[in-house]
Amino acid sequence: MLRISNFRIPLTDDTPLEQLAARRLNLAPDTVSQVVIIRRAIDARRKHNINFVYTLAVELKIPSGQALARLAGDKDIVLLSPAVTEEIVPGAIPLNNRPVVVGAGPAGLFAAFMLAKHGYKPLLLERGRDVDRRARDIADFWRTGTLDEASNIQFGEGGAGTFSDGKLTTRVTDPRMAAVLDIMTAAGAPSEIKYLHKPHIGTDKLREVVKNIRTEIVKLGGDVEFEACLTGITSKDGQLTGITVNDSRHISCDTLFLAIGHSARDTYRMLYEQQVAMEAKPFAIGVRIEHPQELIDTAQYGAAAGHPRLGAADYALVFQDKAAGRAAYSFCMCPGGLVVAAASEAGGVVTNGMSLYKRDSGLANSALAVTVNPADYGPNVLDGIEFQRRYERLAFALGGHNYTAPVQTVGDFLTGKSGSAKYLATPSYRPGVTPADLRQCLPEFVTTTLAKALPDFGRKIKGFDHASAVLTGVETRTSAPVRLVRSSDFVSINTAGLYPIGEGAGYAGGIMSAALDGMNAAISFMHVYKA
Repeated sequence: MLRISNFRIPLTDDTPLEQLAARRLNLAPDTVSQVVIIRRAIDARRKHNINFVYTLAVELKIPSGQALARLAGDKDIVLLSPAVTEEIVPGAIPLNNRPVVVGAGPAGLFAAFMLAKHGYKPLLLERGRDVDRRARDIADFWRTGTLDEASNIQFGEGGAGTFSDGKLTTRVTDPRMAAVLDIMTAAGAPSEIKYLHKPHIGTDKLREVVKNIRTEIVKLGGDVEFEACLTGITSKDGQLTGITVNDSRHISCDTLFLAIGHSARDTYRMLYEQQVAMEAKPFAIGVRIEHPQELIDTAQYGAAAGHPRLGAADYALVFQDKAAGRAAYSFCMCPGGLVVAAASEAGGVVTNGMSLYKRDSGLANSALAVTVNPADYGPNVLDGIEFQRRYERLAFALGGHNYTAPVQTVGDFLTGKSGSAKYLATPSYRPGVTPADLRQCLPEFVTTTLAKALPDFGRKIKGFDHASAVLTGVETRTSAPVRLVRSSDFVSINTAGLYPIGEGAGYAGGIMSAALDGMNAAISFMHVYKA
């Protein structure tokens, strides 16, 4: 089999890939028996000549070496190396108790899946509810403004990422990425996630994927419990010995995979009081900006905007304020999505972005976040949590004390005004919005940096800083404000048997990196212990 890299195909070329691959290899079309897409990206740098850029695996009816010999010197065509299947060799140390996983987000789900697959029969505990019931609870919140602190965008099966855009992009380079994608596609994710440069699932499909992974964990011998909140841990001589669930139930436990997500503030407090090693870490806060998707499509694709093969365009923006030592950047950009209410505590407004698989809302949104460092919020480990909480509560008050979010047009924000309600696109946030001055619910260094960044972003994407574009506050849950310190074997540096994993532990930044972290932690554990 041959691998063709950097294979550019114009947007308007509908010729079957088999024919195009044969042409690229200077072979007759009937010589190609199969073409598999390894990678596909969009090159829109020249808007008058947009191309798809492919990496292909091509199976031939003639010996691959024979075909390759005719293409000597072509660096983009090589023999494809066969995939190597990783063998996991279990350790020899016997277990006293079954491993427990806390948190059913991507890190917890993939840790539990790997453990169950290899016979360790894990117990997976999730403080929130199953994804179907959770979806109903969230819909009720958006409709009525009545928050359920046990079941919301932050807590429940699938974690916060289940009610997002479902992006699977990551900066992490890990040979096990293909295994994560295989598990997802086996659970119902579209097969294209294996080759798209910027794959996404969408919240609608992701809900089914996480449910199917849970079903498979149970089939493989694991157990899954909902509304089971970790409220205590016990240890002896630095070794974990047990956990408490819902303040009343004790479970003997000497192995705990802790995948609590970035918003389990009560759990962070409990771990701090139990003197589990943790440290403050940087995060970011800011606002959501919302545009008509057509504006972004036109800015990114020019005359090709709206072409059915392109879909909704995205963007990634960064502004560096070198004088102030701050950065502002787009985060969790949701093409064809919605701005959603993501609070998990009473009395606070939190925003996030979400989109369905088809990305067809007609609106584009993204967080515009500004970096926050430990020096900005205080000397204590948990001060970052209080910093987040302060601005969530200010936004709650500014919005009207009913989970209505404060909004401001870009024009008002840049000129120091407030009250305009002529929006480029009707704000999508529910249960509703209130025109306000966002400077009243954000730190001055954040609003100052955003005011400098917006014109810069407008130069990069035409219309981005349109005076009637809408800003919705506040976005505070970009990442965990603390890190649970662990060693290279994924174990806490001062509590043996405790495996802090995923975004909530400070070791991931999205669905894929969290899933990889959970998988890698489980494999590290299995190398030591036998089932």
